[in-house]
Amino acid sequence: MIILGLNAYHGDSSACIVADGRLVAAVEEERFTRVKHWAGLPVQAVRYCLEEAGISIGEVDHIAINRDPRANLLRKLFYVFSKRPSFNAIADRLKNAGRVNNIRDELAAGLEVDASEIKAGVHNVEHHVAHLASSFLVSPFDKAAVVSVDGFGDFVGSMWGMGEGNVLRVRERVFFPHSLGLFYLAFTQYLGFLKYGDEYKVMGLAAYGEPEFMREMKKIVRLYDGNGASANGNLFELGLEYFVHHSEGVSMTWNGGEPRMGPVFSKDVVGLLGPERAESGPIEERHRNIAASLQRMYEEAFFHILDHVYRRTKCPNLALAGGCAMNSLANGRILRDTPFQEVFIQPAAGDAGGAIGAAFYVWNQVLGMPRSYVLENPYLGPGFSDEDISRELAAREDELESAGCRIERIDDEEVLCRRTAEYIADGKVVGWFQGRMEWGARALGNRSIVCDPRRGDMKDILNLKIKRRESFRPFAPSILLEHTGEYFETDYPDPFMLKVYMIKTEKRKTIPAVTHVDGTGRIQTVRRQDNPRYWRLIEEFRRISGVPVVLNTSFNENEPIVCRPGEALDCFLRTRMDLLVLGSFFISR
Repeated sequence: MIILGLNAYHGDSSACIVADGRLVAAVEEERFTRVKHWAGLPVQAVRYCLEEAGISIGEVDHIAINRDPRANLLRKLFYVFSKRPSFNAIADRLKNAGRVNNIRDELAAGLEVDASEIKAGVHNVEHHVAHLASSFLVSPFDKAAVVSVDGFGDFVGSMWGMGEGNVLRVRERVFFPHSLGLFYLAFTQYLGFLKYGDEYKVMGLAAYGEPEFMREMKKIVRLYDGNGASANGNLFELGLEYFVHHSEGVSMTWNGGEPRMGPVFSKDVVGLLGPERAESGPIEERHRNIAASLQRMYEEAFFHILDHVYRRTKCPNLALAGGCAMNSLANGRILRDTPFQEVFIQPAAGDAGGAIGAAFYVWNQVLGMPRSYVLENPYLGPGFSDEDISRELAAREDELESAGCRIERIDDEEVLCRRTAEYIADGKVVGWFQGRMEWGARALGNRSIVCDPRRGDMKDILNLKIKRRESFRPFAPSILLEHTGEYFETDYPDPFMLKVYMIKTEKRKTIPAVTHVDGTGRIQTVRRQDNPRYWRLIEEFRRISGVPVVLNTSFNENEPIVCRPGEALDCFLRTRMDLLVLGSFFISR
């Protein structure tokens, strides 16, 4: 049984294939189009997934998409007739709904096949149900509380319920316009970060400020105690006078595939907090303090939800999803500050992950098949053999020679990793391109730039040579799982780099390049069985330096993470990277 899962006509468009209950391939469209957060129909991602599965589109039995235009339809209609949002916002939504409803024809046109070749049944899965499924149905838990928090989808901003066996049961929804994701987006925009997905920048900035604007934030997000709900049945509500999305709608455009969101905050925010920061304006102490207050308010509301969910379920396991599940600062506090004892977040927790959620929802709940798959390995994207790489190098021989590149092929993995670790220990910046690409937003050791975490100046070196990004954004550590408790205040594993933990005080001077200003690090724990070559690289670095940690940042330069060997070479050649390890090929200059 073959299921094609899709996140389409939204940011982070993606596709996956589930074959007989096993996730065979999953990838975001941006990796092929080279446009960050690409929106639209993920045609190239679908082509890759079909190729990886060794099938044609005609052999797909079911198509699952993480949107259901019919979900919560009465609420949608009431909103349109009572609020009368802008014509453009309504037109955009209707256009997207039409595309979703005609997904078979849209796929046929994109894949350049006759629509009659696509015989699969089409399943529309409500947006947040797909989020819940994307975490629970691939988690190690037989039973768990399930929570999804994001901007909104299918007129819902948050949803929670219970998962048991192969069944999800939704308990509560928080409907549009109340949304923690839109709250965070509004203040990301207010702080001058206007690109789609810029919320992570505010998370980095928050560590440099103090939460001095909490009185104001509590006017903007209102939490409800007592029975845990407002008069409308919500755990939280937004002060809507500070927003425009409830009256004007939320506009999203994707000219050239790049998604852009219209403004969400109202002029009342300016009256409350002062003028917004211009996109190119300086970052002042006030901005840093607003970022810190935003993060603190988000965490208060988020933990308010989690505490409520635990009280209602009494289940120690939590499966978390939605765009807000990418808030690694809050995620790192879950086990410390809530009663939950175990938490699972899959690597593409945001909208891209809705593709696998929709697919597994169909497999497990619609078709009633038992669960048999746990997402432990995030390496589900395109991979390239040494023969593929050799052909790319041969085609670019003159270009590489003129750039002064020296190329060695090292087939002995231990030697390859030792030589690379020596470069890292010598303060060099290394591009590391191996195996299949990661699923999700994080580089996890197959499409990574790897450096020495012991150097206090490594952050500046990286920004000078390659990244050229904001100075307040931290770089992350990859650590051998077996050494986690030696360096962090927890030994809880996080193979997907989705939680921020405190680094032990005595270790911060040892790994300053991955220690943020507040003493934290966004951790990736590395097990040998998950990624043997990356584990070996870190182990060789440990043998040289005594430190079982490397700095790991995404292999890119203001673009999506490199996917193909040619893109890795392009990035290497146009930057001042010192070494590129491309499969078994050791390329220095």
